[in-house]
Amino acid sequence: MGTPALFLDRDGTIIVDTDFVRRPEDVQLLPGAAAAIARANADQWRVVVVTNQSGIARGLMTEEDYFTVSRELERQLAEAGARVDLQLHCPHFPAITGACECRKPGLKLYREAMRRLDIDPAWSWFIGDRLRDIEPARALGGQGLHVLTGARDEDEAIRRAGFDSVADLAAAVDQALAD
Repeated sequence: MGTPALFLDRDGTIIVDTDFVRRPEDVQLLPGAAAAIARANADQWRVVVVTNQSGIARGLMTEEDYFTVSRELERQLAEAGARVDLQLHCPHFPAITGACECRKPGLKLYREAMRRLDIDPAWSWFIGDRLRDIEPARALGGQGLHVLTGARDEDEAIRRAGFDSVADLAAAVDQALAD
């Protein structure tokens, strides 16, 4: 049996979603996010960020922009006593690059994280503000939880899909750790 993990979306779940976050000065942690991640770290949970970054394929940002923002996120989390174990991203946009296996809700990045970090998906939680962030939970046997801190245009679809919603990442981590 592997370790449990929190598979977290980035924009709208951990940081404020400003549409194509491409500069480190645009990284703004959502209230309570760092403390929630630190609680998961303290309980020996792996924390993995899986994010779609179609702005790369659209020419709105570069891979280096993405990595610069990722480093800033890690810096801010570390400053607050938290860490992520792995950040993975899909740079594609189907209308430009064609279909791929790594764009959420695709499972490629999740499977890569499970392999690299010895994660047991059955003990893991998939948390995000969009349906595509939490749908992989069903395919991989984990639990999905919707946070209300980001996009709100899919709330009804998420409810119809049978996923619960919570206020924010702090509430989601509380639920995962209590399970």
